[in-house]
Amino acid sequence: MPTIAFKAPWSRQLQIISAICTLLLLGLPLFLASRAPASPSTLYSIAIVLPPAILALSAFFAIRGYAIKNGNLLILRPGWKTTIPLEGLSEVSPDPEAMQGSVRIFGNSGLFGYIGLFQNQKLGRYRAFATDQQKAVVLRLPAQTIVITPDRPERAADILRQHCQVQSKSS
Repeated sequence: MPTIAFKAPWSRQLQIISAICTLLLLGLPLFLASRAPASPSTLYSIAIVLPPAILALSAFFAIRGYAIKNGNLLILRPGWKTTIPLEGLSEVSPDPEAMQGSVRIFGNSGLFGYIGLFQNQKLGRYRAFATDQQKAVVLRLPAQTIVITPDRPERAADILRQHCQVQSKSS
């Protein structure tokens, strides 16, 4: 089966959060560097270096898109990808409310994406690779639940169901 790809559009909320955080993470070190003493302390130097490092690390994990290939879901990143085997996929359902009320356990909630381990009452514990929560598609695998947010959620769900021969579940 050929590779089927989907874009990962950013919601307006993600655009705003990412823009504000980027300005802060670049502006703070510039401000501190412009006022640095002749011999800055280690803590002062860390305060200059850490924000751009956080920005770079977050950008490295950003979601560029998704692909379905050879029984795997590929999370496309800048220059690399995360591969999730779809063996045992039991349910695929588009659900724009899937991430509501979520608490981040580990990961990133708004700087270039909603990426990491989350939990809410509806899904329990799940891994998110999301950029627009309104486009959420929930994938139930034997060992984990995954949430992705492709540009065409219904189409992605249909293709995943066909590809893995799973049944649809009404939300």
